[in-house]
Amino acid sequence: MRATITAVAKYLPERVLSNQDLEKMVDTTDEWIVSRTGISERRIASEGEVTSFMGTKVAQELLEKAAVAPNEVEAIIVATVTPDMLFPCTAALIQNAIGAKNAWGFDLSAACSGFLFALETGAKLIESGQYKKVLVIGSDTMSAIIDYEDRTTSVLFGDGAGGVLLEPASDDYGIIDSLLHIDGSGANLLKMSAGGSLHPASSDTVEKRMHYLTQEGRQIYKFAVKGMAETSEDILTRNGLSGKDIRLLIPHQANKRIIDATSERLGLTSKQVLVNIERYANTTAATIPIGLAEAVEINYLRPGDYLVLSAFGAGLTWGSTLIRWGKCK
Repeated sequence: MRATITAVAKYLPERVLSNQDLEKMVDTTDEWIVSRTGISERRIASEGEVTSFMGTKVAQELLEKAAVAPNEVEAIIVATVTPDMLFPCTAALIQNAIGAKNAWGFDLSAACSGFLFALETGAKLIESGQYKKVLVIGSDTMSAIIDYEDRTTSVLFGDGAGGVLLEPASDDYGIIDSLLHIDGSGANLLKMSAGGSLHPASSDTVEKRMHYLTQEGRQIYKFAVKGMAETSEDILTRNGLSGKDIRLLIPHQANKRIIDATSERLGLTSKQVLVNIERYANTTAATIPIGLAEAVEINYLRPGDYLVLSAFGAGLTWGSTLIRWGKCK
């Protein structure tokens, strides 16, 4: 049995933070940001638009599109590194908000690779034969952990959510294969130091600004180019495919140069690569499902098309997923 995506949805806050706005907040310029990242603006959550709120909006739209009642949902997996709180999990808050009385679920933390990890997990639940309807959501409020006095990170991230409904495939379509990896030796390259058991919240951790995301940009860039390109190429090779067989690559939206390097490695044209980083920046676990929702909105995918999803993130984590597209709302 294969899992297939039957509905997709996204949610983005209305508030826009442009590069020109950031010029007034930190020592940077629009030209510097665009030339190095490809980002022109990003969405920022307003008061109340927390991770569970955005995820709930996505879940409600998925159920509406697929004409599925909340009590039919059996599992909810939420990929996030910015939960409303450490516990209870965001999945429980979404479950309660949509009235999915028969569902269980959990949060999954794999940073920018989180949606792919959650998608693979949800797919295996479907493939087990025990579950028929699983919600997989990527939702992150990155503005909650970004230091807007740090020009190396403040320009990179935005807020948003996206997700899919997984159901058993009735044909040969669906999620074909995944290659997922983790390497903790690079844990210090991209992290938020405080707030866990290692450095519990205190006046000292707040004073030292340890509750904000930090990263080693150059090393992350090198790792991302290599990881995304190699796993995307490997997953095609082991399934007897090449770049010319792919309708669309939906890469994690962290840096336009990383996306370009990955697509060049696969021999893809610009029409085969979805890019929306200029409008939304890096929404972490939400970038890929947001991109997927946009591809469906413009009717770019047809039943039988092959697409590759590829990501990298803190952990270090990286991977790719191969899908043969089916009927989706």
